[in-house]
Amino acid sequence: MQVELYSWGAAQEVTGSKHFIKFDDQVIQIDCGAFQGRRKESEEKNRNWPFKTEEVNALILTHAHYDHSGLIPLLPKYGFTGNIYATAASRALASLIMMDSAHIQARDLEYMKRRALKRGEVFNTEPLYTEEDVVKSLNHFVTVSYERPVPVADGAQITFFDAGHILGSSIPVLNINKDGQQMVIGCAGDLGRKNLPILRDPQPLPDLDYLIIESTYGHRLHDPIDSAMEKLADVVSRTIERGGKVLIPAFAVERTQELIYILHLLNDQERIPKVPIYIDSPMATNATSIFRVHQECYDEETREAFLQHHKNPFGFNELHYITNVEESKKLNQDDQPAIIIASSGMCEAGRILHHLKNNIQNPDNTVLIVGFMAQHTLGRRIKEQHDQVKIFGEEYNLKAEVVTLNAFSAHADYNEILEFVSGVNQKRLKHIFLVHGEPDAQANLRNLLAEKGYTTTIVKYNETYHLEF
Repeated sequence: MQVELYSWGAAQEVTGSKHFIKFDDQVIQIDCGAFQGRRKESEEKNRNWPFKTEEVNALILTHAHYDHSGLIPLLPKYGFTGNIYATAASRALASLIMMDSAHIQARDLEYMKRRALKRGEVFNTEPLYTEEDVVKSLNHFVTVSYERPVPVADGAQITFFDAGHILGSSIPVLNINKDGQQMVIGCAGDLGRKNLPILRDPQPLPDLDYLIIESTYGHRLHDPIDSAMEKLADVVSRTIERGGKVLIPAFAVERTQELIYILHLLNDQERIPKVPIYIDSPMATNATSIFRVHQECYDEETREAFLQHHKNPFGFNELHYITNVEESKKLNQDDQPAIIIASSGMCEAGRILHHLKNNIQNPDNTVLIVGFMAQHTLGRRIKEQHDQVKIFGEEYNLKAEVVTLNAFSAHADYNEILEFVSGVNQKRLKHIFLVHGEPDAQANLRNLLAEKGYTTTIVKYNETYHLEF
């Protein structure tokens, strides 16, 4: 029996995760994420798939982030009939993310059509998928608890281990046992960090033959997580003191809840001024409700700080959840100091675009970057502090202060990846494959792993790798 690994996404790039393990005539797909980057390239990669979806027997979803789950609604549309395996929390969050994406696509395309009409142009682009497509895809989900082996194909089973990245995130371990041969493959999606707010730490993995792992921060070290509160308090305090607003583009899932949690602590400790804090994202509001339900994913610190004292970690007096468009618009008509957290995290869609459009030309304001920004996204251009940035097709001068806080990253840095890998039995581990990273990060991580005695390959788009028993 021959086992093959290949990738049609997040190979020498960060977004659009789609990895495949093929054995006999069976194909297991790991994640089905949307690509984010240049508009033309994104359209091409997200709409035109170079693989046959009907040949995929099962999809394993590692976690709910858009770049891992965002194209799942297209699977049944393109002929997929199998099961989608995920944790219960991942299914719930993915449902929100996919439904929100369908809504944003429809709304933003309508906006672009109106603008094109004013210019006398024709704009015929249709959304990738609709809310109906999302509903159909949800019928394919099978939820699986951590550490519970489940068969996913003839001679293959998966076991989910907690990745510590976002609520419900997992590292699936695929066990292929057929014709007297056995192979164990760890298929990490995104790897989290120890001591992140709210979540438990990543779980150690059993003995593996092969490990597929992300490399997003394979060339960087994060600030200590303990410094996050201090730096956030400083940014908020000095911006409010000069009468400005703090704009935080953040993923609606996990990053927003972490920020709420920490702002709650800072508010209780009187380390930041008492100003309104707005969560301007219906999806973030709904995601926060899911966080309240899945308390089994909380770490002991969260339980001690809030649950044992019967307090809601995601609600306090200064916090306001914005749900409708009119309330969102009013935020840009109000010139009073405030903190606004809005999606999307990479500034490619959603309400954050309107807040940026109305506020980035004011030097009193601050844009706070708290997550990874992929190449060629608006978020990356803001992070790199370009003099001008394009929003909704128009140029705006970037005069607001831009601050990046790396301590909030939910991705492991290279030291944390090395520590995690060291927990796997090196005597059995034959090979490591690097995915989900830009070339410079991957090259550095590969060199670091080689120094530790690991044989490592950087997975390339549309190349096949043969795995030996």
